[in-house]
Amino acid sequence: MNWTDERVELLKKLWSEGLSASQIATQLGGVSRNAVIGKVHRLKLSGRGRASSATPRAKKTAPSAPKGPRPSRPVTTSIGATALQARFDAEPDVAPAPRLSSVVVPISRNLTLLDLSERTCKWPNGDPLAEEFSFCGNDVGEAGPYCGYHSRVAYQPVAERRRSR
Repeated sequence: MNWTDERVELLKKLWSEGLSASQIATQLGGVSRNAVIGKVHRLKLSGRGRASSATPRAKKTAPSAPKGPRPSRPVTTSIGATALQARFDAEPDVAPAPRLSSVVVPISRNLTLLDLSERTCKWPNGDPLAEEFSFCGNDVGEAGPYCGYHSRVAYQPVAERRRSR
């Protein structure tokens, strides 16, 4: 892309009117936003036109295109920070918790901390600051600190964790 004298003049005009580099690139056509920014720096353009204080967020109209074969393109502008605006659905899609119909909740043996061994379930029952606090105390499986039921509660398979996100 060559920067002709007409295109440079249009760039200077649009820059002084306060258009963004993206808007100028759209008006010029065939040039990227970064090319506009680079040319502005090489031309050492600094002063920018400002919108009037009465309507700071007013939509800008597209400046007329230079006389020539290229028709004018409309400039799309957004008012405010609408590009980053969050959109929420009415109801979030949350997967229902899986039902464990064949799981039997074991009756806790209610052991104290001093009664625990390496073969007893260490699942806490209740508030640790309360006097009735205890541990499950049922027999543990091959490995781990919990009985079969509390292991299924404590450890969720990776596939289920990914599905719930």
